[in-house]
Amino acid sequence: MVTGPVQQPSVVARPRVAHPAGLPADPHSIALPGAPRPAGLTGDVHALGRAVAVASTEPRWREEVLLRLRPVHQSFAEHVRVTEGPTGLYRELLTQSPRLDHGVRLLTREHVAIVAAILAVQQIAERPEAHPDELRHRAGHLLRRLARHRRRGADLLWEAYQTDLGGET
Repeated sequence: MVTGPVQQPSVVARPRVAHPAGLPADPHSIALPGAPRPAGLTGDVHALGRAVAVASTEPRWREEVLLRLRPVHQSFAEHVRVTEGPTGLYRELLTQSPRLDHGVRLLTREHVAIVAAILAVQQIAERPEAHPDELRHRAGHLLRRLARHRRRGADLLWEAYQTDLGGET
């Protein structure tokens, strides 16, 4: 039985502030001001998804998508640095479990494809003549790639740390 307050590690409170375009920080959120929101890349991806979902229904939808895409790009660049860097997670995984080499190589290749998908969404959002459906299509592709990458990364970590290969007494 839990006797004290429970805090979810993947959620932190982020203050709501207006962004430079003068629009509310998150006009489509149903949460109360100061309510917990997903942190890091996950929260940034959710915000981008909400901005894309309302593309063309808001007067400044391109600016909103670009505003929400920037933190996704920055957070993903940080993810790549933390995983692929010289002291990164992938090096540690391969040191402990060389059998995961194929999975690590797959995730590393996905990093390149995801960065390209981020840049494609940015280019479309920056084009004034681009149709909102084109932006939704490209952004949907990006969001699916990110979800698949996250799932594959979680599966790889599960395999690295939870798989019992036997032989231990």
